[in-house]
Amino acid sequence: MVKEKILIYGAYGYTGRLIVEEAIFRGLPIIVAGRNKEKIVELSKEKNVDYRIFSLNNKDEIANNLESVKVVIHSAGPFIHTAKPMIEACLISGTHYIDITGEIDVFEWIATCDSLAKTKGIMLLPGAGFDVVPTDCLALHLKELLPDATHLTLAFYSNGKPSHGTMITALESLGKGGKIRVGGEIQTVPPAYKKMKIDFGEGPKLAVTIPWGDVSTAYYSTGIPNIEVFMAITPGMNFMLKGIKFAQKIIGQESVQNFIKNRIPDGGPMPEERKNNYAIIWGKVQNLEGEEKQAVMRTPDGYDLTAKLSVLIAQKVLKDKFRTGFQTPAKAYGSNLILEIPGIEIVDL
Repeated sequence: MVKEKILIYGAYGYTGRLIVEEAIFRGLPIIVAGRNKEKIVELSKEKNVDYRIFSLNNKDEIANNLESVKVVIHSAGPFIHTAKPMIEACLISGTHYIDITGEIDVFEWIATCDSLAKTKGIMLLPGAGFDVVPTDCLALHLKELLPDATHLTLAFYSNGKPSHGTMITALESLGKGGKIRVGGEIQTVPPAYKKMKIDFGEGPKLAVTIPWGDVSTAYYSTGIPNIEVFMAITPGMNFMLKGIKFAQKIIGQESVQNFIKNRIPDGGPMPEERKNNYAIIWGKVQNLEGEEKQAVMRTPDGYDLTAKLSVLIAQKVLKDKFRTGFQTPAKAYGSNLILEIPGIEIVDL
């Protein structure tokens, strides 16, 4: 059977719908999929596209639903729970895999599937959205400027608010502490382990270390062994983080997690909000001699960007432009991948 379709799983979620709309805008052949029959049928009728209904409980059932599917865009997180069954099914069916995760543990597990994916002739590319394409491309760009770099620092500032799914994923990670990479190894550290002030072009902002996906992915993209990622925070968030440090073990308890999850509102930023949202990403590399390079980029709203990037990569796969095995965005498509989105540029400082 000729595989020619993109299957978007979790298509009725907040980000999933944006991905569906972007794929339709590009005129691509898609199938919308998910476990909720009512929501998937409604979306299918609304967009006039094919649909499939299945859960992620059985990899063989998933594989059966990947007939005629060349590439999956997986948008149903938290991916620490959902990536493994979908990838196992893709390995059975010979279907390329793309997701929009930013979860370090997920990247690291998928990396262990590299040899199997190469044997099957498929690409496994997690992090195909705002997490982590812009930062991954900036990291590789900086590595190209300073090939002997040993330390990478990335940071970002966003004026937008998170969606329901992002909040759920962030909540689950709070109880696990922070992550940095030292000497090539990922280390667990307290939340907001380090603080620094960074000028993103709008004046200095306080930023703290976070367990962003690049702690994993940038190592595969650049080979740089020491990596830290910072996020700009408000004074109110800084106060909240102090409480999180104190209550980390409590927040990690399942009963507490469920209590908070049930109170997170559905949806995400409205279209008019996304038009005004943006992110600024800054990066620096340094070698053992103390030489350093810095660069910055500004992106549109992270959710709009996630839709554009994940569909762009899926479209490349449809055209047989891919590398088999586990890939990061920049490793597969180069540091200029992000520049294929109109209006984005990397500025060296």
